[in-house]
Amino acid sequence: MGLTILFLGVALWWAGHLWKRAAPAHRARMGERGRGVASVLLLASVLLMIWGYRAADPGMPVWVLGEWARHLNNLLVLIAFYIFGIGMAKGALSQRVRHPMLTGFALWAFAHLLLRGDAAGIILFGGLGVWAVVAIVAINRAEATWTPPAPKGGARRDAAAGGVVLVTYGITGWVHGLLGPWPFG
Repeated sequence: MGLTILFLGVALWWAGHLWKRAAPAHRARMGERGRGVASVLLLASVLLMIWGYRAADPGMPVWVLGEWARHLNNLLVLIAFYIFGIGMAKGALSQRVRHPMLTGFALWAFAHLLLRGDAAGIILFGGLGVWAVVAIVAINRAEATWTPPAPKGGARRDAAAGGVVLVTYGITGWVHGLLGPWPFG
């Protein structure tokens, strides 16, 4: 039952995020009410993913990597947080990555997939990672040309983002340890 709930949560995540791209006329007709519907879908998806993942019997792992994978995961997650953050920092690096938030999210999902080679991990992290890649492809098809956003502060903003990312990474790791496995050793 847990895997079914988890799968439903991932499917709602996809639906809430891709609705605007898959059915733009339908989404546009709903106007502001559509934003509320999308928000409810996304909140429900997160709750279902948490519930389903915790309730899932993961079954036999498809792969199990050594202790080194946890360290690689932590490094990749830190890099993913930074890539995600440069989109908000709008420094010099935001000129180089078209989809920093989706790219960071995809890397985060891949990093977790390295550690969680069981059914629940594959559904959750694999499903979310594939969603991020599909979203990038969908955006690129709809908007073939890309004009980088105007930078606001250059490399100084990128460096400041690094500090914010380190603090966010530490807090996220601490919360992760409260809710699940301790990620740092």
